[in-house]
Amino acid sequence: MKSWIVRFASLYVFNVLVLLLIGFLLPSVQVGWAALWAAVVLTAATIWLKPLVTRFFTRSAAKSAGQRTRTGEKLVQYGIVFVVELLVWALVVLASGVEVGGFFWGWLVPPLLLLVAWIVYDRVDDALEARTGRLYDRAHAGIRGSGTSATPAAPSREEAIGREELRDGLTPEQRRMLDDLGES
Repeated sequence: MKSWIVRFASLYVFNVLVLLLIGFLLPSVQVGWAALWAAVVLTAATIWLKPLVTRFFTRSAAKSAGQRTRTGEKLVQYGIVFVVELLVWALVVLASGVEVGGFFWGWLVPPLLLLVAWIVYDRVDDALEARTGRLYDRAHAGIRGSGTSATPAAPSREEAIGREELRDGLTPEQRRMLDDLGES
């Protein structure tokens, strides 16, 4: 359960920032405080709805994939991604207080910005989720009153050996062998 909470929380914070940025960049999109609720809708849609809709469209398009050229297939894939983004954006607008004016700048450009944002999120999500996980663990320990401090415990012997190996790429045995060679 922790992994879902951590993933939802990190994606939620990212989506709030993205929605505020969309509202700032596009004058035809009014976000404001609605970003807090809209990010909940966007996060839920991203985690649960987006994979289902993508799978549905991909299966439908796969039936005729043999009739398309390689370029045609790429265009269909890009079209599917855009349609999914458009559906998610429409859900966010309809289920939250986000106000949209204008067809092009209000309905077509924001899904493209969401796509770019999700590409960025995909590149940084491991680090974001790790940080969110540490915050979750610290908060959970504070709520539980587990008596553990917020600072991490000293690394175990195995962790210290693993970190040393990562630093130079050598196992302790290989390091000893090289040290022995240097003494000869």
